[in-house]
Formats: sequence, structure tokens, C-alpha cells
Amino acid sequence: MESITFPPVPSEESVDWSYTMRRDMQEIVPGVFLGPYAAAMKSKIQVLQQAGITHIVCIRHIAESHFVKPNFPECFWYLTLDIADTATENIIQHIPKVKRFVDECLHKGGKVLIHGNAGISRSAALVIAYVMEKYGLSHKDAYFYVQQRRFCINPNEGFSQQLKEYEPIYQARLSLQNGEKSDENGMLKRKVREDDEEQEFHNQERLYLPGT
Repeated sequence: MESITFPPVPSEESVDWSYTMRRDMQEIVPGVFLGPYAAAMKSKIQVLQQAGITHIVCIRHIAESHFVKPNFPECFWYLTLDIADTATENIIQHIPKVKRFVDECLHKGGKVLIHGNAGISRSAALVIAYVMEKYGLSHKDAYFYVQQRRFCINPNEGFSQQLKEYEPIYQARLSLQNGEKSDENGMLKRKVREDDEEQEFHNQERLYLPGT
């Protein structure tokens, strides 16, 4: 089975953090920003456009939906998720759809902002999960990497535990997918070899046909 390869982790320097920066968004990896709802308010439209944002993941609890909401559906593609910032909330179930949304955004040459209310717990957990799976990092290394760029992140205890549990889950899934690709390649190679052998057999048959 072929080994799984990941892109190199971006080696940008960590930012010089100040308290007021928690109200702004930060670029965690190229094209992927993490921040609070304050970075996606109606007054921030020019800032978002100047940063090249094309997609936004809006994370809020249902009780927050009257003030944490998609403000620019005519300007950006949105993925809106209802997630409570509680230790018992299942955040793992949302990781695959966020990754698909982010990957599609980057594939189109866009940039994405992932925000919750404060940009500290829910959105941070999903960005950590994305970095884990994108670059093949452990929960611990991905957490440290994201924290170097947005120092105030602090996923709640339940989310942190789920991210630790997600590490072997995503690794097993990637191994399975890689194995399936290897099997498909092996089957294709065997099919080509069998076709070649069958053609050679028919060629040999024709050599001994009467009148040839």
C-alpha cells in the first residue's frame, strides 16, 4: 500500500498578538481565516472584500441566530451551522462538511472566513480539525499551529476531547481511501496484464492456423 502524502505545513511566522486582535480575523493557513462575528458584521464588508474573502462559515447556536447570521448572501457563499458551545455538543459530525466547503472554496481560488460568535471555541475547533486533516497533524500540533496565529483560541473541554478522538478517525479513513486507490490501481494493472496475455495467446493461435 502506498504511503499517504500531505502538503507541507505553511511555515509563516506567528503573529505578534495584542488583546484587540481578538475582534479581527486572522489568516491561519493560506486562504483560511478564523475570527469572531465582529469580523463579519455589516460594517466589515469592505474589509472582507479587500481580504479577498469569497466564502463564509457562520457558526451559531439557534438562540444566537437573531444576531449571528449571514449578512451578505448576495456577496459571499455561506455555510451556516447551528452548533451550541457546550461540552456535550457533537462537533465531529460537522467536520466533513466544513472541509468540503473550504476545499471547494480554495479549489475555486477563493478565501474563506470561519467564524462563530467570539472566534474562540466552536470555529477554532473546526479550523483545528481542518488543519489536522489537511496537513496530517496531530490534535496537539494543529492546536499549537492555530494558536500561534490566533492566540485567544480556547475550544471547550468537550470539543478538545472530540478533536483528540478525531485524530485516529481521520487517519483511518485516509488509510482506507488510500488502500482503495491502491486496490483500484492494482486491479487496473492486472486487467491490462490479463488483456496482454490474452492477446498474446490469440496471436500464438493464429500462427498455427491451417493456411497461415
